[in-house]
Amino acid sequence: MDPDTTLAGNQARFPETRRSAIIGIRSEDPALRACASETLIAAYWKPVYKYVRVRWNQSNEDAKDLTQAFFTRALEKEFFTSYDPSKARFRTYLRACLDAFLSNENKAASRIKRGGDALVVSLDFETAEGEIRHHDIASPELSREEYFHREWVRNLFSLALDDLQRESHERGKQLSYRLFERYDLRDDGEKLTYEMLALEFGITATAVTNHLAAMRRRLRQLVLERIRETTATDKEFRNEVRAVLGIEA
Repeated sequence: MDPDTTLAGNQARFPETRRSAIIGIRSEDPALRACASETLIAAYWKPVYKYVRVRWNQSNEDAKDLTQAFFTRALEKEFFTSYDPSKARFRTYLRACLDAFLSNENKAASRIKRGGDALVVSLDFETAEGEIRHHDIASPELSREEYFHREWVRNLFSLALDDLQRESHERGKQLSYRLFERYDLRDDGEKLTYEMLALEFGITATAVTNHLAAMRRRLRQLVLERIRETTATDKEFRNEVRAVLGIEA
């Protein structure tokens, strides 16, 4: 079997560059701290919003306010710099901070509505709300931890796919991405074969195979890079790779 026909692929291929936002947020360099903050917000704002909206049963508007207020307070009070990777995964620590914050949700909501706090990063709450309706993610059988993990993984892949699309456009690999989008990202139930795609795009079935393998390999690398950004140690990285992709790093 071609090792690149699935996302897990060749287990020996992992990104060499380590870019940990959790370490960066402790930096004395303001620019590096700001970049790390944006990375963590990008990785977690949507799971936080959905968690507040669904698991804490908040309205759309209140969930928006609380999400903004949580990250503002977390950055102001440096919640994330206190993270100890020897005690828990970062996402578990963040959810514990969130639960503690939400226990005082009324005060937090009123503060943000008065305009006292505001995030610089733009958050697309309409998209997050649409995903809640589309995926029907309020599964009562899931624990809070399982729910938050699932939404973190969903957002992780969404960010990696955005990276892949942007990179493919910048590097002139639009055909590869269009094939990948057509075959791997469709949700209409249509049954496609490589031969059908070859006819549709005017290339050989072998070329389709190569294009798709390259896109899957690159997506896998981008997912791993995103995991690197939100883990503090090699052990945590390996644990999250196992949790997300089911493979050993």
